[in-house]
Amino acid sequence: MNNARVNRIKDVLFKYFGIVCTLSGLIILAIFILNILIDGVQRIDWSFMSSLPSRFPERAGILTAWTGTFWIFCLTAAIAIPIGVGAGVYLEEYSKKGWLANLLEINIANLAGVPSIIYGILGLEVFVRILGFGASLLAGSLTLALLILPIIIVATREAIRAVPKTIKEASFALGATKWQTISRQVLPASASSIITGIILALSRAVGETAPLIVVGALAYVPFVAKTPMDEFTVLPMQIFNWVSRPQHGFTINAAAAIIVLLCFVFLMIGIAVYIRNRAQKKNPW
Repeated sequence: MNNARVNRIKDVLFKYFGIVCTLSGLIILAIFILNILIDGVQRIDWSFMSSLPSRFPERAGILTAWTGTFWIFCLTAAIAIPIGVGAGVYLEEYSKKGWLANLLEINIANLAGVPSIIYGILGLEVFVRILGFGASLLAGSLTLALLILPIIIVATREAIRAVPKTIKEASFALGATKWQTISRQVLPASASSIITGIILALSRAVGETAPLIVVGALAYVPFVAKTPMDEFTVLPMQIFNWVSRPQHGFTINAAAAIIVLLCFVFLMIGIAVYIRNRAQKKNPW
């Protein structure tokens, strides 16, 4: 009886300890966001969004930074999504179980936890130097695609595993081939979870700075990138550049750019949550 009472006390204490830790983190995060909003929201206007960088803080804008971020986002998605989803489908549905499959699974799981700077070094050597892409949007996008590929592969495999086997068996019983079953039954049933994983992976890629610094993203670009081979900058790089300057005006600009980046990331996460909630109503499994 005493042991049961002690265990209940421990459960209650741990519950309140978890609540305190959660509230502490939320309060600190709220303070940071509030300070950023106070400093930067007044700076956001059409001129700020459509102006080129400048050495004068009141004239500086994020046109090259947000267009570079948009380029990186689109190119990374175009490279990573087909490869990641295709690899996930192959590993889950087609690959034979054995030492090679086990080795691939271990490597994919390990790659998901590799620091992003390592991917930057890999991209610098392979895409910038060996393939000769230089410090271009294409090199940066390929590097970030490598970064998020393990996340997309794992999300795809988990989504496919969540599909009930009865759906596959019913499709095979009606005479469908394996590819017809995967393309017309399995993938549509798991699409919501796959899309959610893709959006969350792309949200991470948008906020990455270290790999792009190594690849050669510039802190100052006086023109808007028009092709994948152009030099580029992105919002995290622009924020880093402004924060490192002594003038208070650039600090305000950095806060405004952070707000823009946060809005983009929150939008992506909101879409992912909406897709998941809508899919759960249709496919409760």
